[in-house]
Amino acid sequence: MLLAQISDTHVQLPGGELDRYYDTAGHLARAVAHLNALSPQPDVVLLTGDTVDAGAPAEYARLREILAPLRAPLFVIPGNHDEREAMRAAFGADAYLPADGFLQYVVEEWPLRLIALDTVVPGEPGGRLCEARLRWLDARLAEAPTRPTVLFLHHPPFQTGMTLMDRMGLREPEGLARVVASHSQVRHVLAGHLHRPIVTAFAGTIASTCPSTAHQVALDLPPDTGLSVVMEPPAATLLYYDERADTLVHHLSYVGERPRHVLHDGQAWQLHEAPPARFRG
Repeated sequence: MLLAQISDTHVQLPGGELDRYYDTAGHLARAVAHLNALSPQPDVVLLTGDTVDAGAPAEYARLREILAPLRAPLFVIPGNHDEREAMRAAFGADAYLPADGFLQYVVEEWPLRLIALDTVVPGEPGGRLCEARLRWLDARLAEAPTRPTVLFLHHPPFQTGMTLMDRMGLREPEGLARVVASHSQVRHVLAGHLHRPIVTAFAGTIASTCPSTAHQVALDLPPDTGLSVVMEPPAATLLYYDERADTLVHHLSYVGERPRHVLHDGQAWQLHEAPPARFRG
């Protein structure tokens, strides 16, 4: 099974600042084309929040239009830039979002069981999993204790050293850690929000964040630095699950339209002239 994650697409209406300066809609279209061109194709694509920038219904209409060519089944969750009811209305016809309450659900069709979590606190940049949401998760995990499971949410449940972003992460992550630690079938926790690729140990499993399909947050580790946005390469996360070995491997797949240059085809070096000295072995 191949699972793809994209995140923080921040689609705006034409003429918005992110649309003009960072081309978030255009970058998402390129990410969709990139995923469609992968071989093998992803079995599932997860979009882990901040799908649009202001939570407006018209933004969701544009988001749906851009995502329409995606070949793999898509599952979305909200981030702090999303509006829960507008997202429910935009994706309700796909029949996986609950009709009311938090946008939390379970996807059962693949070898990996997928559980979506809603960390949104309306009006706040940070996230939270209240006791009701945690009880729901605990109950869902208890339903299938032997099925390998991936959780996906927007706000990462760990500190990164990026001071400003850590202040708007998941509040009280100990609650999620307690639930995850009590269910050994959780293989990975996928998050977004940080616009960076980060991987860490968490509650006896692995947690990671995915880059944005457009702009990234600068890697600023000194304390009390401001928020800097950089145009590092956009990327998707790919998780390859080997069902026979029950192993999950994390890859980063950079989005781009650069031609592939093969240096070695498995038989011989594909060079028209001598390589630079630093590449001679």
